[in-house]
Amino acid sequence: MAEDLTEEQIMAVMQGIRIPPQPQILVDLQMEQFAPAPDIKRISQLIGQDVGLSGTVLKVVNSPLYSLPNEITSVSQAVSLIGLNSVINVINGLAIKSQLSDDKITQLNRFWDTATDIAHLSASLANQLNFSRQDLAYLLGLFHNCGIPLLMMRFDNYFDVMEMSYADPELRVVDIENRELNTNHAVIGYYTAKSWRLPRILCDVIAEHHNATRYFNTANQQDSDEKTLLAILKVAEHICGNYRILGRQSEDLEWQACGQEVLAYLGIGEFDLEQLQDSYAENGIGLQNYRH
Repeated sequence: MAEDLTEEQIMAVMQGIRIPPQPQILVDLQMEQFAPAPDIKRISQLIGQDVGLSGTVLKVVNSPLYSLPNEITSVSQAVSLIGLNSVINVINGLAIKSQLSDDKITQLNRFWDTATDIAHLSASLANQLNFSRQDLAYLLGLFHNCGIPLLMMRFDNYFDVMEMSYADPELRVVDIENRELNTNHAVIGYYTAKSWRLPRILCDVIAEHHNATRYFNTANQQDSDEKTLLAILKVAEHICGNYRILGRQSEDLEWQACGQEVLAYLGIGEFDLEQLQDSYAENGIGLQNYRH
């Protein structure tokens, strides 16, 4: 039986957590927690669909409060270890901190929608490619853009800058952000992931996820789990239409720069990619299913 965390312990862990949870996820969680017999499996599933909630729960379970011998990367395992009462207290604490205007919620819908779809698609791709760390692929898909809502909360013009960055045919997305804001969402995401005590490999890939051309050029033939995770992420982003949903662009310029090399590294052809797109579209994942 997990020992309930005190309010002071929960507040200490939540310091620095500023990514607001999705309003609908909070509503669903509140309905579940007030049920006569709350379903911890359902609660785990809901938390696993949200960036801020997942990051907080993983930070709690991997903190010195529990002193576990091994790093936990599964949200469901984390919820089980923390216990229902402590998880509910964490959720309620985040809900209190998340007072968003309607305009902010509308803007963040673009981030939330892509994060959830890319996470599911990344895990599915990892499974199809027989990559053993499907849990890491899912977390990378969920967390790779976690710097976006933080910059959005800091800079009123952030989405204008992001659209500008996706439209540039020569510079990387992060180059435009660095020029306009003196920082970028990959760097912010890296430090956020570190503060959540996510595995080092995830932190490193988050930091490099807009630097794919360097990893997949012909001179770089070295294979690694980091490179495989990055390749899976790039395919997932492309299929989900990140360039349109976040970047408001009609063409995926980043994919044009590295897509063929990414597919070659994974052993996927163009026909295979089209089949994947059609398959995921049938399950409600992909650009053609985006309605905002």
